[in-house]
Amino acid sequence: MPRGNPSPKLAITVDPDVYEKIVAAATRDKVSISAWMTRAAREALQRRAGLAAVAGWEKQHGVFTAEEMEEARRRVQAQLRTSRAVRRLA
Repeated sequence: MPRGNPSPKLAITVDPDVYEKIVAAATRDKVSISAWMTRAAREALQRRAGLAAVAGWEKQHGVFTAEEMEEARRRVQAQLRTSRAVRRLA
């Protein structure tokens, strides 16, 4: 991070069991706790934005059909498999 643009700092409190899992996950991913928490927060915010986009689309166009939802599940599963395979190669 450049010196002229320091990252804001947060002081947070988490349950002890959550803390242990965060530390273990950051260690496993070989990143700092700050980096792990930033990524987790970013992913949660992306999910929230995605859900809001879906809700907006459904409000305008109608609720997704069961068939559309099943196709979306298949696509997500395929992307997850590809993502995991790429990570294993790295």
